[in-house]
Amino acid sequence: MRIGVLTSSRADFGIYLPLLKALKSDVFFELKIIVFGTHLSSFHGETVNQIINEGFEVNFRIESLLLNDSAESISTAIGLTTIKFGNFWETHRSEFDLVFCLGDRYEMFAAVTAGIAFNIPFAHLHGGETTLGAIDNVFRHAITLASKYHFVSTEAYAQRVKEVTGSNENIYYVGALSLDNLKGLNLLTIEQFREKWNIDLSNKTVLVTFHPETIMAEENIHHTEQLVKVILEHPDFQYLITMPNADTSGNAIRKILENKLSALEYVYLIENLGSQSYFTAMKYCSFLLGNTSSGIIEAASFGKYVINLGDRQKGRASGGNVIHVPIDHLAIRNVINTLSIDTSFKGGNIYFKDNTAEQIIEKLKQIEYYAR
Repeated sequence: MRIGVLTSSRADFGIYLPLLKALKSDVFFELKIIVFGTHLSSFHGETVNQIINEGFEVNFRIESLLLNDSAESISTAIGLTTIKFGNFWETHRSEFDLVFCLGDRYEMFAAVTAGIAFNIPFAHLHGGETTLGAIDNVFRHAITLASKYHFVSTEAYAQRVKEVTGSNENIYYVGALSLDNLKGLNLLTIEQFREKWNIDLSNKTVLVTFHPETIMAEENIHHTEQLVKVILEHPDFQYLITMPNADTSGNAIRKILENKLSALEYVYLIENLGSQSYFTAMKYCSFLLGNTSSGIIEAASFGKYVINLGDRQKGRASGGNVIHVPIDHLAIRNVINTLSIDTSFKGGNIYFKDNTAEQIIEKLKQIEYYAR
């Protein structure tokens, strides 16, 4: 079975990884990886190299990302990506029996949109979810509508996919694929992490990722300044901050973090940790702070509490480890002061289901069998 995988960023590649390994190791499948988006941007760490370093062949590279992150530039990038993929599908559509897409990014939306006219059989991962603080919510549901197969992370999201598509066909509840990473990932020791990053995780550490809210983009500078105030008021922690993505206002957030925090000896600004180091930091940190989906989906598996800021993840199902807080430095400070950093969360992970990648593999084989 000839499988294509669309990957546009470090984030989706990390989620895909267990599935990619399963596809590569099974002779039933012929895997081709299609790389585009921030993977090919030196500004964002040229993360295509992570794919290669994991032992995968990059079969196709499609350049379409603009450096500016304004709304106009993102709209232009959507158009450019759609044009580039129109040419790509025209040339290569016959090479795929099924193409995986993931999530809700605007560049993923563009790649899938271009494939609609060619009847590309897309399989969408993480459909049905809701993030009311990001325009990605619109992109996700559009990708769902354009896809033939749906692999969802919770039963509630399966129901929403049914509502979006008006059909209950080809919807599979398999759990969150990224959690499979945690079983097979060899995490670093504190000493190994120190040698690699010159950061000592035996110190009290807050793992921070703060992306823009694209629905209320004009508020992002104020929101970032509130976060900076919190960090300045709590120098008793060290802060490991992974830099924001390529959404609208991402560069503005980046500049504020660099200008106000980079000189502080207790703050570390890292462009891209990679999965192994990121989950190592999650394992040893005191808690997570920010608005990333990894706080919603993966943190509970490490028993970590998460201070989730603002509305970016609003609408997404979350466990008892997630504390939702408005982006106000006083409100955030109050939660930090009441949070016991020595207490781990023991409530389990609502996104976990055994052997997600293997479930997907079995469904693919059934799909291929019935398509004969």
